[in-house]
This record gives sequence, C-alpha cells and structure tokens, in this order.
Amino acid sequence: MESLVLRGQGLVDRWSRWLRLSPPAAETSRRRFLIVQIDGLSRPLLERALAGRSLRGLRRLLDSGRLVRRDLSVGLPSSTPTFQAAVMYGGRPDIPGFHFYDKRAGRELHFPKRGVADLVEHRHAGGRAGILEGGSCYGCIFTGGADDSLWTFARLKHLARAGRGLRRTALSGLLLAWVALKGMGLTAVTLARFAGRAGLALTSGRANLHRSIEALLLDVGVGVWARELFTLLVSADLYRGIPAIYVNFLDYDVFAHAYGPEDRLAFRALRRVDRSIQQLARILRRLPELHYDLYVLSDHGQIATRSFTAVAAGATLEQVVTSALGAPAPDLRVIAAGPNAFVYFTDRPEPLLADEIETRYPRAMVRLSGHPGIGLVLARGARGPECWWRGHRVPLGERPDPAARDPFARRPDRDVVLAGLRDLMAMPSAGDIVLYGTGAPGGAVSFVDEPGSHAGPSEEELHAFILHPPAVRLPEGALTHPRQLYPHFMAYRDAATDAGGGPPVARHAACAAR
Repeated sequence: MESLVLRGQGLVDRWSRWLRLSPPAAETSRRRFLIVQIDGLSRPLLERALAGRSLRGLRRLLDSGRLVRRDLSVGLPSSTPTFQAAVMYGGRPDIPGFHFYDKRAGRELHFPKRGVADLVEHRHAGGRAGILEGGSCYGCIFTGGADDSLWTFARLKHLARAGRGLRRTALSGLLLAWVALKGMGLTAVTLARFAGRAGLALTSGRANLHRSIEALLLDVGVGVWARELFTLLVSADLYRGIPAIYVNFLDYDVFAHAYGPEDRLAFRALRRVDRSIQQLARILRRLPELHYDLYVLSDHGQIATRSFTAVAAGATLEQVVTSALGAPAPDLRVIAAGPNAFVYFTDRPEPLLADEIETRYPRAMVRLSGHPGIGLVLARGARGPECWWRGHRVPLGERPDPAARDPFARRPDRDVVLAGLRDLMAMPSAGDIVLYGTGAPGGAVSFVDEPGSHAGPSEEELHAFILHPPAVRLPEGALTHPRQLYPHFMAYRDAATDAGGGPPVARHAACAAR
C-alpha cells in the first residue's frame, strides 16, 4: 500500500509541475522562503529523534549540508501564540498564556474561541507588516498577514486555492482529489492496523482500549487528513512561486499533550511529519529557479506533567488560591492555562504590585509557593518580577545568591530564564499572581489535566532550534527570543522591493553591520 502511495505521489508531483503557472520572469530572481514548524519539539528530543528512526529524512538534509542547525530559545511563556506573534510581527508579545484574562477589557481570552486569535493578532500587528504578506499560512495561530490561510485560529477560511485560471483550477482539483484518495487509503491502512491490535487492547483493560480509540481518532484526523492536506497545499504554493509560506505540523504536539512528550505515539507522529518534510524538500530541489530557502523550526518544547488535582488531593486550583489568600476575595479570577495559571484581582484594571497583594493578603505568596502542586509563584515588584519557591522568596539578581534557595542557580541558561521572567511579568495581561507547576516538589505539574505540557521555563520547554540553508545568515550571536527572527524574514520582502533586488543573504549581512 505504501509503495502505491509513493508512486502516486510522484505522478501527482510531476503533473503539478507541468500544470503550474510560473511567476513572471522579473520575479524569478527574488528569494523566497518556506518555514516548516514542528510544533512542540524540544531541542533534546530533536537530538534523540535525529539519532533514531523518527527524523531520518531531516537527518539526511543535515548530513548532506542542505541544512545547518542553530539553537533558539523561545522566551516565556513557551507557547505557540507568543512565539508566532514575535516571529511574524517582531514586537514584545502581551500573550501570557493560551488562556488568560484581559483586565483592561474585562474579557476572558482563550484561543480556540471564535474571534480571540483575530483580536490578539490585530493588537500585535500594530501597523507593522507581517512576514507572510503576499504569502500563505497553514495550521498556525496567526496569519502573519498571509493572503491565503487554512485552519489558522485567526482566520477560519475555506480551503486555500491553488490559483485562478484554467490550468490552476485543474491543479486545485487534482490536488484535492489526491488528498481525498490518499487520505482514504491511509485511513484504511490505519483502521486495519487498529483492527489488528484491537484484540490486545480489549484484553488489556478499559484504560488501554480508551487510549487506543483516542489514538486512532488523532491518527486519522491530525496524522492523516490535516497533515496530508497541509502538505499538498504547500506543494501547490511552491509550484506557484508563492514568496512566503509558513506551515505548522501539529502532529507531535497533539500526541505529546495527550500521552507525554516521550511516548512512542508522539515519536510515531514525528515520523509522519518527517515524510512531509522530505516531500517538500524534493519539490524545492526541482525548483532551483525559484530560489526557495527552507527553514525547519520549533516553537517550544514539552515536559511530562502530572495533574494538579491529583497532587492537591482533589482540590481545585481556585480552592487552593482562595485558601492561601486567607480572606474573602470577591473580585477574584483564577484561570488555568496548562502548567501556568493566573490569579487576577479584578477590582481595578491595572496590575497589582507584590507589596499591594501582601498588604491585602499577608503571606499569600509564601503559602501558595509551599503547596505541593505549585512550583514558582511570580508577582510584579517595583524593580521587576519577584519570585517565591517552596515557601521562600527567591532573589532574581544577575548573579545567584549562594545562600538563597534558587531553582535556577545551577542552570547555565539562568540569564535567559530571568530575561523570560522579566518579559512575562511586563505583560499587562499577565496575572497579578502567576503560578507555574514547573519546579513543584514532586515533579512538574499541569493545572490542566494533560500528560504533556508547555509554557514554563524548564530547559525542555524553553529551548528549541531552527534549521536553515548554510548560505543564509541568521542574526549574529545567541538567538534568545523569536522576535530576533522578524527582521531576517522581513528582509526577503525588502530585497524584493529594492531596485537592485539583492538577495536577502546580502541584506542580512548589511543589517548585522548596522
């Protein structure tokens, strides 16, 4: 079955190349880019997957010298909305989590809800151009200004088209027909494999049967249909010469949330993403005249977590917070977003400082930080963020205090962590008190019931990567925040509009010199 699929894919690729409508000759000299995001893959697990069987195609691209690797730290929170807002628009994001409360607007913002991502994107664009203007975007939170997008949270549109005109209409129909045919074939294979394992699942207990059915649904929905559709639509865009393309493959992140970042199902999802990357890389080899640069990156990592309610003996987070305050708080809002949670005092729109909270609720932060399900407790101080950990205030000076109980004291990336904490607590939308399950006494905790989580400052969550062509010059020095990449990708558009049309490689060098 797989050999037939590969043979059919080759025919579709050749047919698509014959049908494509080339860009005008004046535009073929400009450089273009394709960004492939492997959602949720940490730097350590990238290395493990490259050494194993999960990313063999990506390993060949690195071994052959077509791509080289740079380390990339993603800032806090280590989450997709914050990462993509920074890369696509270049500002300092005000997105403390996947779910938060805007005290100024009196509105709860949760990204799956209709209109939330669109609102947040407009705030962060702020008159700045997005890196995807004139381009396409698939599977992301934001559009980056793309003309065409599919399944972005900010703009749920109809299926992207391969273009207008007779030949492009034929190509669109061919690609969608192939997606349907290939999707049905792979779905049949997936169902057959599930049927072969169903007997074992039935005999191994209800929990394993539930896991098997859940994995089957994720396999079919995300691992087959969504990924194949994204791959084919990006393929069409490449043949059209679309100047800027961003595709986010969700497979690994979805399975890591559901089963844990090191689960075999998560690594199996990586193998499928790897096959899509191989397919796109083959197309780029066939189109040297369009001067595409391929980037493969991750927006954050994940960490294995336990449920807060299990650690808290069944108590909810709101009950624990209310108890720690030690006094009634009628204007209280508690929002759990993953391994991070936010406590808002809604009686006024401005954030409260730590001293004000301490005056209202003496020793509340100490009590919260002593809870077995809570790691870090953060609040705003007059000179920056203040932190409590395991019942003690932690000084966040440039150098760790040997006499203090500092959870970051032995970390080589302590300066990156502290910069992330400063950015986080400078966000107006961050809670008056910010809680992290990272660093909890019995291991990392999520305030949402999920085996895999991200948003915190652990090394697994905070440190990712970017792979790029060796001829491309990324910004000099350490990449400690995704907003550093915004000028790099904007340089493609700037170079295309210059009279000389110089390649972005030269422009990047000039920008670095300035």
